[in-house]
Amino acid sequence: MTGGSSSTRRPTAAARSRGRPSEASEPEPSARRAAAAAARRRGRGDHGPLRLMDVRPRTLALFVIASFALVSVAFVVYTGGWWEEAEGEGAATLRKVMRSVTPLSAPRMMDLPQFQSNHKESLYWGTYRPNVYLGIRARTPLSLIAGLMWIGLKNGQYFLRHVCQDSDELSTFGWTAHNGRDYGRQVLVDHGLFLTTSFLKEKGESSGYGGDWAVRLDANSERGPVLLASGSHEEIGDWELYLRSEDNLEIHRAGFKSTSMHNLSDLVQQAVATNAMQTGNLNLPDITEDSSNIMVYQVSIKTPAQIDIVFLSGSSSKSPVIEERISKLTGPMLSTRLETKQKEFEEKYDRIFNVNNKIDSRELSVGRAALSSLLGGVGYFYGQSKIALPKGFTQKNGDKYIPYWPAALYTAVPSRSFFPRGFLWDEGFHQLVIWRWDVHISMDIIGHWLDLLNSDGWIPREQILGAEALSKVPEEFVLQYPSNGNPPTLFLAIRDLASGIHAHQFSDEEAEKISSFLERAYIRLNSWFQWFNSTQSGKYEGTFYWHGRDNITTRELNPKTLTSGLDDYPRASHPNDEERHVDLRCWMLLAANCIRSIAEFLKMDGALEKDYYKISNQLSDFGTLNKLHLDDKIGAYFDYGNHTEKVRLRWFDVKDKDTMRREFLRETLQPPQLQLVPHVGYVSLFPFMMGTIPPESWVLEKQLDLISNTSILWTDYGLRSLSRKSSIYMKRNTEHDPPYWRGAIWINMNYMVLSALHHYAHEDGPYSGRAGELYDKLRSNLIRNIVQNYDETGFFWENYDQKNKGKGKGARSFTGWTSLIVLIMAESYPTLHR
Repeated sequence: MTGGSSSTRRPTAAARSRGRPSEASEPEPSARRAAAAAARRRGRGDHGPLRLMDVRPRTLALFVIASFALVSVAFVVYTGGWWEEAEGEGAATLRKVMRSVTPLSAPRMMDLPQFQSNHKESLYWGTYRPNVYLGIRARTPLSLIAGLMWIGLKNGQYFLRHVCQDSDELSTFGWTAHNGRDYGRQVLVDHGLFLTTSFLKEKGESSGYGGDWAVRLDANSERGPVLLASGSHEEIGDWELYLRSEDNLEIHRAGFKSTSMHNLSDLVQQAVATNAMQTGNLNLPDITEDSSNIMVYQVSIKTPAQIDIVFLSGSSSKSPVIEERISKLTGPMLSTRLETKQKEFEEKYDRIFNVNNKIDSRELSVGRAALSSLLGGVGYFYGQSKIALPKGFTQKNGDKYIPYWPAALYTAVPSRSFFPRGFLWDEGFHQLVIWRWDVHISMDIIGHWLDLLNSDGWIPREQILGAEALSKVPEEFVLQYPSNGNPPTLFLAIRDLASGIHAHQFSDEEAEKISSFLERAYIRLNSWFQWFNSTQSGKYEGTFYWHGRDNITTRELNPKTLTSGLDDYPRASHPNDEERHVDLRCWMLLAANCIRSIAEFLKMDGALEKDYYKISNQLSDFGTLNKLHLDDKIGAYFDYGNHTEKVRLRWFDVKDKDTMRREFLRETLQPPQLQLVPHVGYVSLFPFMMGTIPPESWVLEKQLDLISNTSILWTDYGLRSLSRKSSIYMKRNTEHDPPYWRGAIWINMNYMVLSALHHYAHEDGPYSGRAGELYDKLRSNLIRNIVQNYDETGFFWENYDQKNKGKGKGARSFTGWTSLIVLIMAESYPTLHR
């Protein structure tokens, strides 16, 4: 159950009398590694039904608590070796590669005093494993880990539940209350089995580092506490794990030895299935491998039942206060404390978001669930990103990548079931919600992200850290490319923090810590901006485009721009260096204004600060924006590039040696030419969303026309991502690539449009009244549709179907930026350049 300098003691006799509790596993054999690799290639770690014969199950519910400590991640400091053999241009390229995996030479954000001592300890334990239905760990690489499994019954077959995955087809799962620190309540419904999990953490006088925590499982009357296991850990000292319940339980166990956790579901499923075929009983075999470091406990119950699991740090069973500590975290006392925490959560929500006079009670409960699901999805990850080597380069061992330095990341995730890892462009939207709830947690998260900047000022856009995260990612998406950017959305939240100090939104203590944070972040934000300014610049001064588009593909209708975050949104049909992307120009303006405002706040007046003043003025120049991107005839902003509308996908007969095969390829019917790219959609609205259009300009009226036109963007459920009149509206990009940002309703962009409407509704100008009317209608439509979908399905969704009455689609349990519905209800919007 431990790693590093920690040690694990054998399970106690009390536990042994109810089935030997233990958890460990051997390194997976080659066959299992091959299966795991195949699962990664498929992009999911789904496990199939338990194949059983003549089984006599005692109950439909199986609960498993697992504990584990991660092994440390190896890191090679490259001071020489394979790359030194290259000469000339190759050597220069490889030196650039080495820079891409070298940390930025600047003081680390997480070394700030405000992130040490009490702050660090208060966040030590948490539900920081968002990829599993219930997972608890500490914010340390070598952590004890606890989690929940159960056996579900569907269509007459038994399935092991552990990792969040849509294929489990739970009716609902997600946190209905979570404060991000020491309390959470989650509801799971699995084909007739109703489960409620509650988490509570506290630091008592006798506790070790990080305190104690308890988990309550209600599977919807006294037995003394059972000591399941104990051990020691270098950070928290001695620890003990207890189980207490008033119900009649049957406990079994298994011990495994393993170097990772991503295959734990397979280990447990195999053990249960093997034992079932041998004994006819659906339970763990009560066998512990030598040197076990994973202990799995099976608790068989008949519903309704209630189980309390207590973790005590800094403990010894001989201590006279152990029973008192257990009592405080179990039974009636735990019930009372959970009720108190729930009340505190609701009162804080009402106080911060102040929505009582703006929405009804049903909408209020959905808003609380959205916030809780976002906070409950915050995870802690540790590992190394894999950075792609330049084309033509391979390491001596055959690897086509070089590892980033070992790094920790504390972050929210877009979806616990589909995207349980950090995404750079999502995180800025997440922090718009989180900083309003707990600014200290938000700064901690942003600080972790900024510490990932390399010496060039680049951050890998997708953070796949550790074996658990890697097991959920298709192989082709693992490598990160240091030439590719991603929208710097963290500036949205950072700008809010800076503006909030000016507006006296924070207490004196908070303002002081935010000031220290911004001062430390300044050099990193500058490096990040300069990376964009030097690598994503266009052919002409003041122009920008997302680099990395495929300019030779014949398989895509319109080559994707994954780096923009908008994936298949239509850009110039034939990518080249003449492109100008209006959304990136607006992100650059946001970043420049944010850094400029921080410099003004910190009273900096050097050459660098004067440069940002100049850049900010240049990028905000309305005339230049219009010259580069505005179509005067319809008043819409567009990208610019080598483009033709006359393209299509069709089947071709292709000869391959002596055989013929059919391929679905692009056909260009008319040569492309340099022009504005005439596709109205989210990209067209970026200057409006960022507030760069003067309130008296005729261009603003045209934006309102585009937004409100039902043949273009307006629906009763939110704004479409692409106009119905676009030639690429809802078109597939390849044979196997359905439309993504080509019509669906996305909440992050709708939130940004609402922000702009709200702004212009309060600005003096001829269009303020109309902006206010559209604001009210769009806000009402978004709230109604998201709440209705949540009520009907039990989930928040990745996007919503503009063609099918606003039904949720894409990844379900998408609790990332869809949680912006909280701010939409509260009418709370970011401070942008106005």
